[in-house]
Parts: sequence; structure tokens; C-alpha cells
Amino acid sequence: MNASTGHRGTEERHHRGVGAFAEPRAERVHPLGGCPAQGGVNFSVYARGAEQVELLLFERIDDARPSLVLPLDAKRHRSGHYWHLFVPGVAAGQLYAWRAEGPFVPARGQRFDPQAVLLDPYGRAVALPRGWQRAAPHALPAKSVVFDPRGYDWEGDRPLRRPFAQTVIYEMHVGGFTRNPNSGIAAGRRGTFAGVVEKIPYLMSLGITAVELMPVFQFDAQEAPAGLTNYWGYAPMSFFAPHAAYGTRPDEPLSVVDEFRDMVKALHRAGIEVILDVVYNHTSEGGDGGPTFGWRGLADGTYYLLDGEGRYANYSGTGNTLNANRSVVRRMIIDSLHHWVQVMHVDGFRFDLAAILSRDEEGRPLASPPVLADIESDPVLAGTKLIAEAWDAAGLYQVGHFVGENWKEWNGRFRDDVRAFVRGDPGMVPVLADRLFGSPDLYGARPREPAQSINFVTCHDGFTLADLVSYDGKHNEANGEGNRDGSNDNLSWNCGVEGETSDPEVLALRSRQVRNLLAINILALGTPMLLMGDEVRRSQRGNNNAYCQDNALSWFDWSAPAREAGLLRFVRGLIRIRFLRESVQREHQLTLAELLRDAALQLHGVHLGVPDEAWDSHSLAITAKSLSGDLLMHFALNAWWQPLEFELPALPDWAGREGTGWRRVIDTARDAPHDLVAPEAAERAGGERHRVEPRSVVMLMAAARAPVLDI
Repeated sequence: MNASTGHRGTEERHHRGVGAFAEPRAERVHPLGGCPAQGGVNFSVYARGAEQVELLLFERIDDARPSLVLPLDAKRHRSGHYWHLFVPGVAAGQLYAWRAEGPFVPARGQRFDPQAVLLDPYGRAVALPRGWQRAAPHALPAKSVVFDPRGYDWEGDRPLRRPFAQTVIYEMHVGGFTRNPNSGIAAGRRGTFAGVVEKIPYLMSLGITAVELMPVFQFDAQEAPAGLTNYWGYAPMSFFAPHAAYGTRPDEPLSVVDEFRDMVKALHRAGIEVILDVVYNHTSEGGDGGPTFGWRGLADGTYYLLDGEGRYANYSGTGNTLNANRSVVRRMIIDSLHHWVQVMHVDGFRFDLAAILSRDEEGRPLASPPVLADIESDPVLAGTKLIAEAWDAAGLYQVGHFVGENWKEWNGRFRDDVRAFVRGDPGMVPVLADRLFGSPDLYGARPREPAQSINFVTCHDGFTLADLVSYDGKHNEANGEGNRDGSNDNLSWNCGVEGETSDPEVLALRSRQVRNLLAINILALGTPMLLMGDEVRRSQRGNNNAYCQDNALSWFDWSAPAREAGLLRFVRGLIRIRFLRESVQREHQLTLAELLRDAALQLHGVHLGVPDEAWDSHSLAITAKSLSGDLLMHFALNAWWQPLEFELPALPDWAGREGTGWRRVIDTARDAPHDLVAPEAAERAGGERHRVEPRSVVMLMAAARAPVLDI
């Protein structure tokens, strides 16, 4: 009686010890979920306070009612708060759900509903019927699916374990990457894990080393304004199951699991790591009045933070907050991470609103949050990339002091300060120097590696890079919320005209500003992250909160790589130049403080050795010497609206002997392909000074032997 067998009818049938199965029996409490064992499947679920629990077995995904109901006897099938039984004769692919009966006393954290059909919190796959409705989830219920992790051929695949210092991250949406009809991918494969596989050559040519996938856990796509779709996916219905709609056969949930693994295996073969954006801070059940999918109907007061009257804490901004430091929830999070590492082979995780995970049951930040300590000390997760979005929706901001030793952080300060400097804001020169040097003001107090900071100027949340230089304000009317949603503080500048324009001077300035931001982001000390499509100027027409726009507004436009070939080449070149630095090589395991000392970094203004940190200064220059001493890079940044003459450092004797001298490798004021030139072919920059055009970035290089780069 699984997803592939014939239909037996839609009327519920209570098992009485006869029929298709031998007598179910009490079996193991562990592992949780529906787990195949010899001769059948062991089912186990946590349901604190439940007085009666039933296991529901279904024939087909679209069935409204179970074909068999198996009541669990509290004396035989309950151990503590766990209900469990072994069902002979069923196997992987079996569709199932739970029902739990008990008190409805929200003030005590009990919201049992005997009519609610509940997903298994440990279900490794989810089957979502056609016609399923968030507003009436139990009329045509979602089902969990029994999954057997054995049998898949990984062909020797292992997580890549690439050091952060050698990592360039590409934040990507699985659906949006290939959903556009101009992707060149067959209709049934667009917007899927399989579609990503077809575009791996593009990712390889770009030079990125890791994709950070926006949520791929099964999510509620209907959690959005009427007529729109939750596109981003920050509305989890499961912490173990991949999103069925990202499979080419969404009505075959186990095939979706295999297609995810096929994608991971293919990316690994290409040398690209897979990082998942994970949402362990809230669920799609929302707050008071929200739907019941699973956790709420099994153990509301265990899974969620509640006040004394049973109201949901809302540190996530979505209606509820997981009680992450409760032992049961903590174990669920760890088990979920184990599943994605051991069974699905992912390389790392970016934790959405990770600061929430530091809150106790009263919402107060803990000095040593148990769940974060568990994650960081877990041997299965050792070597796995851990990235924290170190803030939450209630104002807790932990950038620079997130708990633990192994976490890297999305550096929101880098984003804001770089945007402000490039826009031309006053007073930014001193802080910009810190951002370019790996943010020692944030990360220098402890022995941190230079890659501690995840540097970005754009991400999914906010303007794209093209929009950052094209709009002064957000334009979110399409979201149906009267343009009230999304941030009002974007540190953007439209370069003189709001939105689309044909003015050549405005377009040229925008192009220059895009290159300035990319050059700073990719070449600064830290781990750079790029937003999908920024390398080809993807625009959302000023929408800075496109979470509900599953359409061409958010999708990657596959006509753009040809149209923006010059910018794409520039980004590829920046990544290749980044990898010239010895600080990204494995043999140099230096802390941030050691690197800043040993690399002989020098700060300048337009005059050597005299950085201008005045309030009205808009210029900065940096000279960096390689650890081996045979490569020099000199950066000059001019965010002023007039050209500036920067004094050039004297070169060592070897530069004169080899005759290389300073060569202009990057100049964002120049048109492609002269904006970035391979060092061996770059023009000489003679004299004691070098002119840097308004609002532009220049990088000069001198090397004992000019590196040969394929740009």
C-alpha cells in the first residue's frame, strides 16, 4: 500500500489484525520518522501530551482519506512522549501521516485537533497533492513518505571540504536559475534540480566554487499574498524533505530526493560545493490562527516559543519562533543537519536569522546557547561549512560576536559600508579600510582566519546590484502590500534618474558603479559572495523584496550573458585575480592578525603613507605585498566626482631588473575589455602619479614574473 500500488478506495478502514498486514507491533523508539527495517517499517513520533495517536496509511498522493488507520495503544506503543509501532509488509514509498488527540489548551502549549492530518516532523520526503490548499490543509492532506537512504549510487562522491579561503560563493535560487523559457532547457526540467545540472558549465566558467541554495526544504509556496507565490521558500513544512516542486516528477517524491542527490554529485564533479540556506528559526504554521501541518498538532509547547498565555513569540517576523534550545527541538535540528550531510552529501549550511538560535525560552540571548554549541561540536558536522546570518527580525544583531569558534558570518557591516562609500557618503574612509582588510574591528579580537567575514554587497533580500545603482527607493507595488514591505534603508543611488533610462551618461556611470562594487567585494579580504545574476546585471525593476514574485522579475534571464558579455568577463577576471593571492592558498594558515602583519599592507590617500580620513574624504589607496614578496598590488579607490592624482609607491629592485614596473590591470572607468586586462598584457603605468577617474577603482600590479591568466 504505497505510492506505486493500485487504488483500494478512499474510505478509512481501522486495522483489526486482519487484512493485508500481519499484526503491527510495538518496536523501536529510535530512529524517529518512518524508517524501513527488515520486513516492514518502524514509525516513531514525538507527541507530548497526546492521549491518542493514529498512524494513517494512504494509497495515492491525491487521496483525501487514508485507506487504513492504525490506532496506537498507549500501553503498548508509547515510551515517554514517543509513540511508535512497527508495521510489517510496508516499504519505502509508503504514504503516511499522523493524527493526535488530546487537550486544546493553548496557554499550556496544547493545540490538539483530532481532525488534523499531520506531517511527520522527521519525514524524509513529502507528497503534496494536486489541489492542496493552505487554507484547508486537511481536506486534501499532505503526506509524508517512507524513505530508504540505501541503494543510491554515489559513485565515490564525498563532500569537497574546500577551505573558506579558497571559496567564492554564488547565492542561487534553484527554481529561478533555470525557470525562464529562454534558459534553453526542456520545459519539464526548468526550475528543477536537474535544470541546475544542465547549467553547471556556466557556473564553472564564472569561476565560483560554491553555490548557496536558497531554501530547498519542502516549503509552503502558498504563504504569500493572494494570487502570488512564496518564491523564496522561507516557509518550511519539513526539515528533512527536499521541495517536491524542484523535481521533474513532483508526484514521485522519492525521485525528487534522487534528483537532489544527482545535482549534488554533478556539482561536486565540477569542483563546486553545495551550501544550503536553512531555516531553523520558524515554520510555515505561522502564529495564532495559522494552519496546522505537523509540529503544532503534535507538541505545540515543545516546538515553539510561547508566552504565559500560549501566544507565539515572533522573533522571526513570520508569526512563530522555534524553541531551538529545547532538547527535543535541538535534537531535531541536529538530526536534520546529519541527514543533509550524511545522506544528501551537502557541504555546508547558511543559517537564516541565526541569532534566534541563541535565545532562551524567555527570548533572552544566551551566552552559550546549547543548540549552537551542539552544532559546532558535533563530529558529523566537523569540517562542514557553517555560516550565520547573525541577526534576527526583532533587532538582535550579533555580527562580529556570534557565539562559537567555527562559524563564519554574513557581514552586514561590509554590505552597508561599501555601499555607502561607493555612493559617495562622507565619513566612510576609515571604516572602508577595515572592510577591505577583513573587518579586523569585528573579527580581530580572537584568532580568526581572514575568511571569517562573508563579504557581500547584495543578496536575495534587497536590491540586486543593477537596481542598487538605478533606484533611490523601493518599488514593491507588485507585492500587493502598498509598497510598505521591504527595507526603506537601501544605501542606493540611482545615478541621477530613477529606474530605466536611455541617457548615455547615466548608463555609463551605473556601469562604472557596478564594476566598483564588484571589484571591492571580490578582491577584499574575506570570503566573497555574489548574488545570482549580478554578474549580468539582473534587475527586479526596483523591487527589493521579491519573495512572492515567481516570474521573470526574479528569474535569471539567459539572454543576459550575451548582452552583458563585457561585465561577465570582468567578473570572471576578478575571481581569477583573487586566486593569485597567496592568502587563499592552503599552505598559508594565517590568522587575520598575522596576515595583516605579514602581508605588509599600507594605507595611503592621494599622498603616499598619508590616508585622508577626514569627514569629507572620498579616496583611499592600499598597497599589498605578497607573503613571498614578489608580487605587489596597489589599489586606488576614488568615490569623488572629480579625477584624482594618486602618488605611486616606489618599486623594489626586482621590478626594475625584470622590467615589469606597475601595470594597470583594473580600471573601472574604462570600457570592456580594457576595464580588466591580464597582467602579462596590461599597459604600463609610468611616472610617480597615476590619474584615477571620478567614481572608479584602479588596481596596479607589479610582479617578478607577470602571472598568465585566462581572462
